Amino acid sequence: MRDLIRKALTTTILVKDRERVKQIQVVPGDRLVYGMYFAIAALISLTFLEAMYMYVFRNFSNEIFAAITLVIGTILGAFFGQKG
Repeated sequence: MRDLIRKALTTTILVKDRERVKQIQVVPGDRLVYGMYFAIAALISLTFLEAMYMYVFRNFSNEIFAAITLVIGTILGAFFGQKG
């Protein structure tokens, strides 16, 4: 999974050098990759927590759902920000 996240966040830049065009790949830093690991783990645990909350209390928790939405926004922001 480590290579999958690193590969998804890698960007390719085209650089024109005289008559040739080179492709340079810019790999993300370790901090970003580990941050994505943490965000994915948080998303999984919050989803499990919401499911258990709904099972036990037969009710929906808006606070947990807001946290899930925040984590999803962080993950999407990291992917689109790195690719842009």
